[in-house]
Amino acid sequence: MSLVISDEFLQTAHISEAELKLEIAVLLFQQEKITLGAGSQFAGMNQLEFQRILGSRKIPIHYGLEEFRQDLRTLEANDWQ
Repeated sequence: MSLVISDEFLQTAHISEAELKLEIAVLLFQQEKITLGAGSQFAGMNQLEFQRILGSRKIPIHYGLEEFRQDLRTLEANDWQ
């Protein structure tokens, strides 16, 4: 699925594309809809950077066995070894 967000909207919201992607990733992570790995990948940063942002916003890191398994599947699907 693709989502097109106009430049006009980004300008009106005073936010860049990268910032919007980060905000979406943070929100979905906070709502426990995506894992740490999926959030960092969507935001275009490594997990440590994403964790630092979550920490600065006082958002707890929830990372259990299912999240670990999902991250492994994501890595395997992207051919990471």
